[in-house]
Amino acid sequence: MSDFNAKVIEEFRANEGKVGGMFEGSNLVLLTTTGAKSGRQVTSPVMYLPDGERIVIIASNAGADHHPAWYHNLSAHPEATVELGTETFAAKSEEISGSERDELYARMVAVAPGFAEYEARTSRRIPVLALHRS
Repeated sequence: MSDFNAKVIEEFRANEGKVGGMFEGSNLVLLTTTGAKSGRQVTSPVMYLPDGERIVIIASNAGADHHPAWYHNLSAHPEATVELGTETFAAKSEEISGSERDELYARMVAVAPGFAEYEARTSRRIPVLALHRS
């Protein structure tokens, strides 16, 4: 895990899900997945979009030309643990496609304009996933 992620995770857990810096005021969860190859538990801070009973996350990887590790982990093992504020719960991921994917991505861009830059920065189709409480 990067030092940056480690600091965000520590701050998130120490402040009931609130962090400063580049994520200040953002909807942020800690997503713990099972490594696709290693089988180890890996925690990543991820921005999310509330959508009814589910949480929507976007595998933007800041516009890199490859998916983030957590996306590959969820593809191999769709079960995850989500920390949202002071709550921790099990969730199952589902990849969203078609017009629903496009609409959810546009909603994320509306609240976090950086996601438009991420999409412009890469030629890959950025995956959108929904997390459902298990």
